[in-house]
Amino acid sequence: MTVSRNVRRLLCLAVMLVCAASGASALAQSHRPDAMLHDGFDGAAAGPANDADASRFLAQATFGPTDADIAHLRAVGYQAWLNEQFAAPQSLEMTYLDWVGDTLHEQVGHQNRREAWFLGALGGPDPANNALIHSDQLRQRIAFALSEILVVSDQNAQLAEFPTSIAYYYDILVANAFGNYRTLLEKVTLSPAMGTYLNMRGNQRADPSRNIHPDENYAREINQLFSVGLVMLKADGTPQLDGGGHPIPTYSQATISAFAHVFTGWNWYDCDDNGFDNFTDCGPDYTTGENWLHPMVPYDQPNQPNNGDPSYHDNGTGPNDLHSKQLLAYPGAQAGGVLADGGSAASDLQFALDNIYGHPNVGPFIAKQLIQRLVTSNPSPAYVKRVADVFNANRASPNQLRAVAQAILLDPEARYGQAYSDKYGKLREPLLALTHFWRAMDARHTCGRDFTQGGLQNHYANQPYRYAGYVTGWGTDDDQYGSGIAQAPMNAFSVFNFFKPSYLPPGEMTTNGLVGPEFQLQTESVIANTVNSVEGRAFYFDVAQVCDAGDDFGEVKVNHAKDLALAGSGNGGAADPADRLVDAYSKRFMSGQMSPFMRQTLLAYLNRIDSSWTEGVTDWRLWRIHTALYLVFNSPEYMVQK
Repeated sequence: MTVSRNVRRLLCLAVMLVCAASGASALAQSHRPDAMLHDGFDGAAAGPANDADASRFLAQATFGPTDADIAHLRAVGYQAWLNEQFAAPQSLEMTYLDWVGDTLHEQVGHQNRREAWFLGALGGPDPANNALIHSDQLRQRIAFALSEILVVSDQNAQLAEFPTSIAYYYDILVANAFGNYRTLLEKVTLSPAMGTYLNMRGNQRADPSRNIHPDENYAREINQLFSVGLVMLKADGTPQLDGGGHPIPTYSQATISAFAHVFTGWNWYDCDDNGFDNFTDCGPDYTTGENWLHPMVPYDQPNQPNNGDPSYHDNGTGPNDLHSKQLLAYPGAQAGGVLADGGSAASDLQFALDNIYGHPNVGPFIAKQLIQRLVTSNPSPAYVKRVADVFNANRASPNQLRAVAQAILLDPEARYGQAYSDKYGKLREPLLALTHFWRAMDARHTCGRDFTQGGLQNHYANQPYRYAGYVTGWGTDDDQYGSGIAQAPMNAFSVFNFFKPSYLPPGEMTTNGLVGPEFQLQTESVIANTVNSVEGRAFYFDVAQVCDAGDDFGEVKVNHAKDLALAGSGNGGAADPADRLVDAYSKRFMSGQMSPFMRQTLLAYLNRIDSSWTEGVTDWRLWRIHTALYLVFNSPEYMVQK
């Protein structure tokens, strides 16, 4: 019996699980908990009542439950855990990259930025100081959700040249994950990464004689994607309809043009050199990259009177300016949304951002997307309204998003909504399935060596918390050769993210009006390659493997042996069943929701494995562990987080 033959058998069993599940009775499959008095008389927020509830909460609030995290949450409860997370020190990517560049003297690249991201997502000891433990899981999870709303991507050619540009941007999301959304909007707007990605940096007032017109890219996306959306919303996130039953547009093309004129006159902080205005020719600092690490500044008169240089901001007073700019109009909008002429770039920007933030759509628009990223793709309108109400009640609070995150996670629909609706849940993002696997299986970086390349030092030997590796760590977006998962942090295909929040998968979900955003990423080739990737991680990338002396960078590997005691205590077979392993994986990976059908099918196969299965392993129980991981992570029941 060879490894490849066994793997082929497992793939066949995985297919059988999918097909059989579709034909089994609903009763036999059900992993729905008993909703009757599930939380006693204390309410959902008083839990968790059991390990399964704790695991499910952590699947929503972290990058994947671990046994230790489940036990800790059971011990302290939801609210104390949240308070710990709100107080946890921030894990910042620039801190990591500074260590790589300044202390290790390595050439910083996007692979190091991914190491930094994985350090925040996986948590644990800091590579520069193992006594420092990264534990800000909720902050990092909210930041990742925000990165899929306020999108910047390293697929932009210029951003691809400067990894610190995206690290600095991501740190804005991390630092403001529990802050105020209006504050976050301003910091995002003035970040050089966003200014470059959506063309606001270097945008200037109109000059028809030189065929210069304000760029509309950022003006459009800050409205469509970052704040108010395309149609007017009720407080519960459902569309408002006109007398003919049609959605009411939020804005017109003229509105976007007006915003485009407002978003002019901003550039790198260092474009003025010794009084010489270099606005139109200013570029990135290829020596240090320093100007990516500062907010953009305005170049206008009279606020920056540098030797009579012109103003590049349209304030409504120039011959080609747009006068009395009509921005978003809604009840209660300051000055009816009309920006008076004569302001500065800074004051006009404040007016525009206040105008956007004050729109009644922002609360339900952002609340629904955050619920989708953390909890369920199709939240009820009542759930959206409850969270939007918290958003609106905290509009002036510096801790607004903290209150929103708590409201999302402690809402009754988040805590036991799966008990009441077949429409509940979300497809797991491939990257989040990977972090879950790694966290739950004690992933560490192994192998690699210290060497010099191009005159620069590289330090990968004995670095268990540097999450490197061409295949496992850095290659997550590679879906061509089956080594990746087609998703990597800050690597979206466009400003519309990896998937749209309104995506309707064809077939039954479209018929029933159910969105499934993450399904847009799951093409046939991506699914096949993800299965291949799971196979490699479930079977081969183990911390006990002997290192290759020529392996420069190493890989991220897991500790399969941690579960040996769960896999069996004798010689295997039916007399030594795998029920403890299956039940542990149901709790750890599936929040105790494994259906009776799936459990029975897994046990029927795993119980065939006995001490005669020695091909390619040092302990037959590893075959049970490898097999269980492979089948669980490729099962439909795991893929849908409920």
